[in-house]
Amino acid sequence: MSSQPMRPGLRAALSLEYPMSLGVHDSYEEAQKAVDYLSDHEFPVQDVLIVGTDLKQLERVTGRLTQGRVIGAGALSGMWLGLFVGIIFSVFDPTGLNIASIIATVLFGAVFGAIWATVGYRLTKGQRDFTSVSQVVAAKYEVLCEHKHVQRGRELLSEMDPMKAAQEQVRIAREQEQARAAAQQHPAEPRHPADPSI
Repeated sequence: MSSQPMRPGLRAALSLEYPMSLGVHDSYEEAQKAVDYLSDHEFPVQDVLIVGTDLKQLERVTGRLTQGRVIGAGALSGMWLGLFVGIIFSVFDPTGLNIASIIATVLFGAVFGAIWATVGYRLTKGQRDFTSVSQVVAAKYEVLCEHKHVQRGRELLSEMDPMKAAQEQVRIAREQEQARAAAQQHPAEPRHPADPSI
């Protein structure tokens, strides 16, 4: 699966300068509720970002894919396209609305759609004989904001849910302690002057 490069304008809109965490939520709805609360209390929400973490893709198989279903779906899709083209032609036809012309384009679209779908199905050689729907979901949602607003944001969210705020303070303290312990276990290696013989 290839990923498209992000446009520069979109990248700027989806980034913050020195972001800091206001809280981690188990669902998007909880994160949205927190940001909505901040907005209701005139917090500068234009400096807030909701980030989904621990992404995973879910694919729900909805049924078998047979040649008959492929042909039927292709024909139906072709009929809609044929109906659209037939109506467009009829609108610009100087003789007026011609029902026979619309029916002909619908039938032609159905045949073309069925053939096109069949060719596509044959090219897969039965490697994916099922239909499915898929969605990318996140396990956690973190609300970030610019560093200059973080204190005010945490104060507001602690008013909204004092228990959640206390748990968040404990989480941040643990993360800071773990970072300090990791830094003490792996101190930075001393720099050696460059070897002049190299």
